[in-house]
Amino acid sequence: MTDESADGMDAVTLESFHDALQAEGRPVATAQQIARRIGCSQAAASEALDRLVTDGRVERLDVEADPVVWYPTEWKELAERERVILFPERRELVVDQPTQYTRAQLSRLAHLVDTSGTKGYLYRIRQEDVWAAPFDDCDALLRTLRSVLPRRSPHLEEWIERQWTRARQFTLTTHEDGYTVLEAASESLMGNVARQKLDEEHLHAPISDTESWVVEGSEAAIKRVLYEAGYPVVDERDLETGDPLDVDLTTSLRDYQRDWVDRFLDQRAGVFVGPSGSGKTVAAIGALAAVGGETLILVPSRELAGQWRTELLEHTTLDTEDIGEYHGGEKDISPVTIATYQVAGMDRHRALFDRREWGLIVYDEVHHIPSEVYRRSADLQSKHRLGLSATPVREDDRETDIYTLVGPPIGTDWDALFDAGYVQEPEVEIRYLPWANDEERNAYGSAEPRAKHRIAGENPAKIDEVRHLLAEHPTAKALVFVEWLDHGREIADAIDAPFVSGEMPHHERDRLFEEFRAGERRTLVVSRVGDEGIDLPNAELAIVASGLGGSRRQGAQRAGRTMRPAGSATVYVLATRGTSEEDFAQRQMRHLAEKGIRVTEQGVD
Repeated sequence: MTDESADGMDAVTLESFHDALQAEGRPVATAQQIARRIGCSQAAASEALDRLVTDGRVERLDVEADPVVWYPTEWKELAERERVILFPERRELVVDQPTQYTRAQLSRLAHLVDTSGTKGYLYRIRQEDVWAAPFDDCDALLRTLRSVLPRRSPHLEEWIERQWTRARQFTLTTHEDGYTVLEAASESLMGNVARQKLDEEHLHAPISDTESWVVEGSEAAIKRVLYEAGYPVVDERDLETGDPLDVDLTTSLRDYQRDWVDRFLDQRAGVFVGPSGSGKTVAAIGALAAVGGETLILVPSRELAGQWRTELLEHTTLDTEDIGEYHGGEKDISPVTIATYQVAGMDRHRALFDRREWGLIVYDEVHHIPSEVYRRSADLQSKHRLGLSATPVREDDRETDIYTLVGPPIGTDWDALFDAGYVQEPEVEIRYLPWANDEERNAYGSAEPRAKHRIAGENPAKIDEVRHLLAEHPTAKALVFVEWLDHGREIADAIDAPFVSGEMPHHERDRLFEEFRAGERRTLVVSRVGDEGIDLPNAELAIVASGLGGSRRQGAQRAGRTMRPAGSATVYVLATRGTSEEDFAQRQMRHLAEKGIRVTEQGVD
């Protein structure tokens, strides 16, 4: 080493490197630029920078424009940290490298708009997000917001406070003579909003400048109309409590389940929101025991009715004669009645449910409520209304109807359940696959728009990828989800596994699921029958081979089949590259990302 080289190496210290970058006005620099600023040879600067790389104080990067550029290590660490940028006028937040804490906190008060591109996670705070935010008061909501923002935003906070107040301008109460009264916070609101939006089907006559007499049975309709006008209604009616029900809970609730029940008893209306495996059904049974009144449980299917009966007998002191089922197979109304939404909404059966004074109505899989088929059952009103859903989102953006008709969300951050070990966080990866051959690609390109999605979904390359993933996880219990029956049969034949679909008799399906639970069978291929409404056992590996045109809720439900108290689990979502499946996959997984689950992407050659 020459004296000149040694002197140059001594001159390039971390401090002089920072000075050189500042002089260059760039975050990175080449060895030639550093040498020029410090006053040594390029060779000496390169040797000195390599020494700093070895010490871990500088990073080097090969780029196309220059052979090598250099930058301080702490800048790399800074780039990997979470950054939150607020746009208060648009009420939007861009979060780069968000932590699970930030994602979980924002999921309580903001809507996740996008997770793709270079913008990071894009959140927007909407009116309905503030109205439905699960906080006791506005101060608690603002404290949560401040915990994730780099600095306070008076403009945004003032808007949130206005929305919080707006959601408490109309109240339904019970008059001392027994009829229902709609009360407004001011004469102007009653005259310019309520009496303009509502008609004789909803209101009889004014009682005062701020009160109106409500037509019996129109309460749910009033809630919907005023909500759509931008004014959620607070329901404080003295509703029926039902005949007393002698029941005790025989299962100990987890801390967060007790918190759910306590909050529900305080509010008397709400929706338990939590991931699969978090025990929403058991928490609802805890609420049933705490209310202690005759109960109606609404479910989307007969299979789910049978599962509720089993859970009630397992976790309470109820006897079989205390529990009735009312659906296409049975017609029994008891102190605790489990009915399907379809039957409860039919005119010829409706009077039976209307006459009963229910102390509690439970709406299982409550995300169905806004649909026309199920909506009529929501008009059944009770002192206590409880919904259950892991994923109360809808593709028609009518999930706000759920909170209007049933109650506000009550739930624990998914992230908190992961951290506490109650539910294990799955690893979710979207895999983009090429076409199996030119013939398939050409068929997709020439197909009608409606046929394209199925051709992409049944890309033969997915069969090889399913085989590959199963081989990578040779001991894992695996569920392979498909959308179409032919595709399911094809994959099942290829991997020598049973295909479970709606065409399979119930007893055979139950047998396969029991064998899967017991570890006697390692792999099942499952159609959309596995998305909800049946007791599908949790898996260690889930592969979504097709069905990416489904809802965000469907994606979360399928991923939820891997959520359980112990052990790691993996979800692979297969999408054909360059097709609509890419967008569908990102949309489905975005809801999981909002809940604090990390979603990665990978291309497959």
